[in-house]
Amino acid sequence: MQSNKLRMAIRATAAAAVFGVAGQAGAVELSTGDYETNLYGFARIVAAYDIDEDISNGGRAGNFGAITKGDADTADGHFGMDANTSRVGLSVVNPQGVKAVIEYDFDNSANIDARLRHAYGEYKGVRIGRYWSNYNSWVGNTANVDFDGVPGVAGTQDRTEQITYMTGPLSFSLENPIDYGGVANSGGTAKTSTPALTAKLEDSQGGFSYAAAVMAKQTSYDTGTADDSAIGYGAFLAGKLAVTDMISIQGAINYADGANAYVYRAGTNFAGADAYVDANGDLETIEAVGGALGASFGLGGGRSVNVGYGTSMSDLDDAVQSGAVPAGTTESNTTMYVNYMWSPADSVSMGVQFENLETEAQGGADGDANRIMYLAQYNF
Repeated sequence: MQSNKLRMAIRATAAAAVFGVAGQAGAVELSTGDYETNLYGFARIVAAYDIDEDISNGGRAGNFGAITKGDADTADGHFGMDANTSRVGLSVVNPQGVKAVIEYDFDNSANIDARLRHAYGEYKGVRIGRYWSNYNSWVGNTANVDFDGVPGVAGTQDRTEQITYMTGPLSFSLENPIDYGGVANSGGTAKTSTPALTAKLEDSQGGFSYAAAVMAKQTSYDTGTADDSAIGYGAFLAGKLAVTDMISIQGAINYADGANAYVYRAGTNFAGADAYVDANGDLETIEAVGGALGASFGLGGGRSVNVGYGTSMSDLDDAVQSGAVPAGTTESNTTMYVNYMWSPADSVSMGVQFENLETEAQGGADGDANRIMYLAQYNF
């Protein structure tokens, strides 16, 4: 029993510190008669010192797209703090078991506009609304102070509108496709004609947790006089092994073809193009691969050390050769980091982290940046 408690403590600490999972178990219960109503969220401050050049997005997340590629001199030593990724949510379950959730944060971009994270209803295994894509898993993720996380973790790590059916460890969904990069060289005529289809298995056996998923979507363009389409698809595997009560190893591997956004951070900062139009007007899909690996070491008393690595790459050779994509387009992103996390009091998580980000263009120009981060999070 003690062993299980220790293992669960490690996992809970990692989840709270990295992903800000404001668990409903720790939420503020409101008195609303026969309705089960919870207010939850956290206040979070993140500070970052960018050693080499200023690469922080809102939330002080590391931005691959801000790293200078090549040998150009850059201004170094940039410090910043913000609280943009603080969030609040409301969950209500009526007497018939119908659940509704609304959740906001304050955007991890340069502004502080409120951002809708979740808005969904759920009843008897059916969830309809905006939520994490079903093509997603936290199983292989390692605790990370950086809000945007490493490339190559399982699935999209993003939210989208969906209809999802859940039964035991299986879940299936029809989703609004996640498509950041569109179709290169299409003159802005990429279009969405069908939903994305996903299926996922996520379960655990003893000290081993695992997830596997597949997805498919249509990738298309139509100028009015020329058009083409292809089926984009992807698959991932993720797992976490509790080696001892205090040590775990976790990771993921991903592949996609014609669905670049479904390999996390396989683009300039997030996703690149799903496909490109060649000289004959034919649609050619772009492949992407990614992987992540990490280890967590529990030190007791809510303290842990975590080491993580993640990488993603798009195969742009043919797209560049055709002239559809410039040779300076980002082809790969890699992150390595180590952090120390601790919990000085119940519902309080803190962490310090050193990380290195590297990026490379298809033409060979590359760059890297180092940074130090600090996080303080107060959950309710």
